[in-house]
Amino acid sequence: MVLLVLRVVGGSFMLTHGLGKFKAFFSGEPIQFRDPIGVEASASLVLAVFAEVLCAILLIIGLSTRLAAIPLAMTMLVAAFIVHANDGFGRQELPLLYAAIYISIALIGAGKYSLDNLISKK
Repeated sequence: MVLLVLRVVGGSFMLTHGLGKFKAFFSGEPIQFRDPIGVEASASLVLAVFAEVLCAILLIIGLSTRLAAIPLAMTMLVAAFIVHANDGFGRQELPLLYAAIYISIALIGAGKYSLDNLISKK
């Protein structure tokens, strides 16, 4: 039950961040997004939307959970150590907390109450 709560809360909170980026991507406006890893702003936005929307949804429902947690953890580590590198620990704390949640889920798995578990029983 604890993994279910961790997955749903961690995925839902991240989804709220991702939906704004998703809307921005399809708004038709010029893309104004940071490029922390040097792949151009539009590609950075696509990667963030992939992690924060698609992977967050997969995490919530518990499907391909371990794989979905990896891009989420990577996104949060980029946010902490590259985007907020000069902002101090106060700005790095939240992405590091998210990263810890996603790394834990990647290592432990989805748990009993997940589609991964349901599929593996068949």
